[in-house]
Amino acid sequence: MEHPPATIPEDLKAAARIFDEASRQCWLVGGAVRDGLLRRSSKDFDLATDAEPEEVMKLFRRTIPTGIKHGTVTVLLGSHQFETTTFRRDGKYTDGRRPDDVAYSGDILEDLARRDFTINAIAWDLINRRLLDPHNGREDLKNRIIRAIGIPAERFEEDGLRSIRACRFAAQLGFTIDSATMEAIGRTLSNVPSISAERIWEELKKILISPKPSTAFRLFLETGLLDLLLPEMKKCVGVGQKGRHVLDVFDHSLTACDLAARENLQVRAAALFHDIGKPLVRNQDKNGEIIFHRHDITGAEVTESILLRYKASNTDRNRITRLVRHHMFHYTRDWSDAAVRRFMARIGLDMLDDLIALRLADASAIAPDMPDSTAHLRNLIERIDEILEAEAALSIRDLKINGGDLMKVLGVKPGPVLGTLLNYLLDCVLEDPETNEHDRLMDLGRRWLEVYG
Repeated sequence: MEHPPATIPEDLKAAARIFDEASRQCWLVGGAVRDGLLRRSSKDFDLATDAEPEEVMKLFRRTIPTGIKHGTVTVLLGSHQFETTTFRRDGKYTDGRRPDDVAYSGDILEDLARRDFTINAIAWDLINRRLLDPHNGREDLKNRIIRAIGIPAERFEEDGLRSIRACRFAAQLGFTIDSATMEAIGRTLSNVPSISAERIWEELKKILISPKPSTAFRLFLETGLLDLLLPEMKKCVGVGQKGRHVLDVFDHSLTACDLAARENLQVRAAALFHDIGKPLVRNQDKNGEIIFHRHDITGAEVTESILLRYKASNTDRNRITRLVRHHMFHYTRDWSDAAVRRFMARIGLDMLDDLIALRLADASAIAPDMPDSTAHLRNLIERIDEILEAEAALSIRDLKINGGDLMKVLGVKPGPVLGTLLNYLLDCVLEDPETNEHDRLMDLGRRWLEVYG
């Protein structure tokens, strides 16, 4: 008896028993099988069965008709959700994304033959405990190869998303793409523009949190996908830089992206895009030196346009764009404590950790082989920690006085003058934290009004 390729939850075993009692097949397919064979954990468990959608919905009390047109029903059992699809043969793919129609099948082999890559066409029989691998996917897993099933060009012509997925799997798994599969991607790009923006962004997000995102973006460049998906990044190729930079803008950006914290999608995206404005502002000063004046501002505009194009969430779009916009701070050890506090107040505590993480990745990618290229930033982190530990006031709400106090005692009316006064008092406290006492602030406010009020 073979061992299952993945850890099988009790809820999944219960689902298999329900199918078995109805004399139906129940196979675990897709990523859970692939990842299990690679000894990787998996949270998503997809099922394939010879039961048609209507029967699946009768067998289980809680279901969602997720994609019933294409034979897919989501089964809710215990604390799990299982996407369950009826064995099928796909019709023609005239839209380059989904089959025009599907025909149900009673044969798991037919179902596996319609899938994208050999490593995703391995199935585990949950009822009879046996592994089915008709396309030698295990051999490709062993050799760390991504290979299309059958004739590669046909697979990519059927579904344009598959070419992006091939590059994503390479980045996620550290695999190489089979040469015939790779060549076919470059010949079947015509249906890529028809893929929805949301689906492309989902793939890009998975790439960004993969162990080495640069793998996918270099494959995009090699196959021609980059011109279609991120033409703004293509413009960065070959754009040389000044000073200590040893990489062009494209390679520097990919290196920074790889070096950024994997678990932080927004910082990874900002690292990828942080210099994307450079090709648009590249110029020379009077000495012939290459300059990229205001590339942070231009880069933020380009980044926002990309994220709008791919319909990223407002949260992701706003934060990634802000990180790109503010990444060009130049800290030196001779900054005063007041300058550090002003920097913290200007950026905001909600952005501070991510912005420094971005800058660390950026600095490390300038000259990757240069030792200690981030020592100055580590010094800044230490100083920030000391200021936070001292609980210094960094915003108007941290002041030991508020607008109501100023209006009541000093007679300030609501409006611009009150806002300007509060900002002045904050600046006083940033310069000297000991100023943050109610009476001292009231006295400073009174004197300010005598001059400016």
